[in-house]
Amino acid sequence: MSEQNYSNHTKFVPLFHFFVLPVLLINVVTHGYWLFKYIAAPRSVVLGSFFGFLSAIAMLLLAFLVRLFALGVQDRVIRLEERMRYRQLLPADLQPRIDEFTIGQLVALRFASDAELPELARKVLDGKVNERKAIKQMIQTWRPDYQRI
Repeated sequence: MSEQNYSNHTKFVPLFHFFVLPVLLINVVTHGYWLFKYIAAPRSVVLGSFFGFLSAIAMLLLAFLVRLFALGVQDRVIRLEERMRYRQLLPADLQPRIDEFTIGQLVALRFASDAELPELARKVLDGKVNERKAIKQMIQTWRPDYQRI
């Protein structure tokens, strides 16, 4: 694996991003086309086209929800891991503030090296930096996470 940094840390799953999603999108468009093409057809044809279109939308939404649910679970695990890490690395004055971090802040700060974490944590809390992208861009020494979903 190449060294991970801000510019290459996003994860693409080729089967999901370049096969499943395009096929499901094409399926929705195709069923939508047939539904509108046969809108004046006999009721049974329109009903069949409608349920085909509805099923196509449901499958596409299911793909997105599965991805969102997995990322949500991952964020909760990261929150637990990072809180444990912070108890070891943060100075005494920041220890009582660990619960002030949002999940988004913890998820972004996980990429900070142990050496720079205390300073970044203070900046994030005191400056109320909440945007994941902004926090990640503040990191100087990247701590890679190769086990993401």
